[in-house]
Amino acid sequence: MKVGNNNRGDEPAGRLVDSEGDKSFGLNKSYKARRRGRVGVPLYIYGLVGVSVFIIVFAFVFEARRAGGEGLPAGAGGDRVFGVQGELDGLGWVEQMFLPVNRFSRPGTELESVNGLVIHNIGNPGTTALQNRNYFANTVPAEEIFASAHFIVCLDGSVIQCIPVEEIAYASNIRNDDSIAIEVCHPDETGEFTGESYAAAVRLAAWLSIGYGLSTNDIIRHYDVEREGSPKLCPLFFVENEDAWERFKADVQNLIDRG
Repeated sequence: MKVGNNNRGDEPAGRLVDSEGDKSFGLNKSYKARRRGRVGVPLYIYGLVGVSVFIIVFAFVFEARRAGGEGLPAGAGGDRVFGVQGELDGLGWVEQMFLPVNRFSRPGTELESVNGLVIHNIGNPGTTALQNRNYFANTVPAEEIFASAHFIVCLDGSVIQCIPVEEIAYASNIRNDDSIAIEVCHPDETGEFTGESYAAAVRLAAWLSIGYGLSTNDIIRHYDVEREGSPKLCPLFFVENEDAWERFKADVQNLIDRG
């Protein structure tokens, strides 16, 4: 997103012409002499003022957009695994609480490409992002099970990043190798997100889609991932309400278009 400005200073006012027309203004010789003796403001001063105004406006608009959650990365095609993580490091609305490297939740295996985003819901209704992050960090290795996610969106809309997007997470079966996993907290057994968690999930999905040059066709549910046995009913509310899932993707697209 580019911010443009074409401000410039006004041209300095010209002197009144010494002519018969001056008499209509009641100008006497001493007054005209004083005006002729004045030194005009140099043009370069106006130039400096114009440049200063441009810089201030640009900085204000950029920071306002970033603080307001726009802050979307510049769109780019192809793989930008390392570049996107670098931009994530500077986002104020994503808290990085990386899991310790371990075999079961953060193996440290490099992601060679990102071809999609997989949306999940947390398995324990009413729990927070921090509780689930700590589950991945402590309980999963202790019980020797394989589970994790790159991001967890909390009930209040806050976001925790558990694993760098340069690495795989154990969340999406055969799509672990080429996708980013987003887990979303929800308050009850229906699996429906809160207004805050829904908005934050849309925002995060739009941000990552732009960063990796993905379309909304590349945003899928865990339910859509091929696996042995019956499909995973996750995220439950979006599996049972197809129109809500389509609306989610439409909201992501609308935010991308605004970017």
